Amino acid sequence: MKPHLRPEHEKRRPSLFGRAVSLLLVCGIVWGGYQALYHPQTPLPRGWNPTLPMQVADDVTPITGWKLDRALASTQSCLAVLESAARYTAMPDLEASDTCHITGRVDLRGVGDASLASIETRCAIGLRMAMWEEHALQPAARDLFGAQVSQIDHIGSYNCRRIRGSSERWSTHATADAIDVSGFRLDDGTRLRMINDWDDGGPKGAFLRRARDSACDWFRVTLSPDYNALHADHFHVQSSGWGLCR
Repeated sequence: MKPHLRPEHEKRRPSLFGRAVSLLLVCGIVWGGYQALYHPQTPLPRGWNPTLPMQVADDVTPITGWKLDRALASTQSCLAVLESAARYTAMPDLEASDTCHITGRVDLRGVGDASLASIETRCAIGLRMAMWEEHALQPAARDLFGAQVSQIDHIGSYNCRRIRGSSERWSTHATADAIDVSGFRLDDGTRLRMINDWDDGGPKGAFLRRARDSACDWFRVTLSPDYNALHADHFHVQSSGWGLCR
């Protein structure tokens, strides 16, 4: 008589013990992940933790862009992050007209270790400037000059006007979604100006090009002297748009 053989699918069915062990392993992984994210003493660095709001000083990680978008989702969340990274005064929104207005208006006077001449702009510009200063401008100044950026020079943010050379399209300056940066000053007395130093073959030119390239990481649009003659003396950096870096 042939021995009775169990169906193949029954042979492969895990035992009750095996299923219990698997369930315990899954629960352990879920619990460990929860602790890594939410425990007050989690070893997960802030920059890698999606449950913690962004801070400007956090390390840049693959989720930094997502955390920045979350911070910029509202004026309240933007100001909360900017609080520890800038010198500013929150102001009421400006509603000059349908085309000219400032939402999330601030009087910005400095980001990180760099001061600015007082300027009315949007919180979004202030926060992007703070990220640029912390993670790009200061490292470039240390690498190339052994110094710190002490001041960021600008030629304005809010301006109720159309795009220069266009009679139809309104400029992003009309909503303070941009700021024009004309140069930088270092704490060792060095001054860098786009109009004078963009084509410099030494460290000044190298710094300005690193500043332009890194601005593209933190702003949606960056236009430099390479773009056209209208930008020969400044960077136009913009918080809105579909991405342009030149």
